[in-house]
Amino acid sequence: MKRAGQQETENTRTASIYSRVQTNRQGFFKGSAVGDLMRKALAQNPNLLRTLLGLSFTLIFMLSYAVYGATVSPSYYLYETDATVTVHDDIEPVRIYQDDQNQTTWTWSIPADGVNLTWVNLTAVELSNGAEVRLINSAGLFSHPLLGSQDADGFSCSDSCDFNSTHTVVAEEGGEITIKALTSTDPARRSNGTVYSNSESGAVEKARNAIAYEHSPSLIRIEIIENGNRSTAPATTIETVNEEFASLEPFSVDAATEFLWALAAVVGCFSMVLIPSFTVYFAANAKEKRDAVRLAASEKEVKDALDSDSNE
Repeated sequence: MKRAGQQETENTRTASIYSRVQTNRQGFFKGSAVGDLMRKALAQNPNLLRTLLGLSFTLIFMLSYAVYGATVSPSYYLYETDATVTVHDDIEPVRIYQDDQNQTTWTWSIPADGVNLTWVNLTAVELSNGAEVRLINSAGLFSHPLLGSQDADGFSCSDSCDFNSTHTVVAEEGGEITIKALTSTDPARRSNGTVYSNSESGAVEKARNAIAYEHSPSLIRIEIIENGNRSTAPATTIETVNEEFASLEPFSVDAATEFLWALAAVVGCFSMVLIPSFTVYFAANAKEKRDAVRLAASEKEVKDALDSDSNE
């Protein structure tokens, strides 16, 4: 009876060990399913990992070289202009008094140079209350209260400026009035700009054509209408700006810096794709190795138990 009880105990212990081994086997195969996809791919192509890395570095090199080539071989050129500012402040006004309306009109006529004329800026001071200031040019000018203002965030003259032959501002409280106007809203005609060309000579020609402009008729007329019989004219200053082609140079940047930034961007893009995949693959391999160690230990335990039973 005692022998039978010992045999039953050994059988129970062996069954328990076998059960744990089976559980470990199931856990091993279940856990390794995470890397099934990568393992199948590697089974079909044992050099898949090497192929992926080689393809990645090849693409990185090609894209980086393309960016570098575009940087050191530009077809864009920057040109600058020389601005000539003429101040017209020595022109005597003509006084006209209208007795029936009790108004005094002051007029100035400025023969501006129309060649590459860009800016026309008027400043009138010592104005009486309610004085009406007019800037007149029969060819038309673009103007807006925010034009030339440092606080004009997001302002675009091409979208907001009014194109008229007469621009009028009323000095409700007298004092000083400023009217700024452009002959064109095309930014290529003033200060500087960019042109695209396959050669420097072609770029110079395009730059000169972009700047060239004849504003005609170029006569600027100023009218200030004041209430009452005035004998002293307000002080006025009008500036005209003419620009001409000055210089041109190829657009260039720091090639080394741009190359490194481009390389970093490309590496970052590929890293976002490859790192998660490789992380899953290596994590699955590590889990598989741990499960294999546990399985081997369980099988050894079963074998040792069976050998102990047979020896008894």
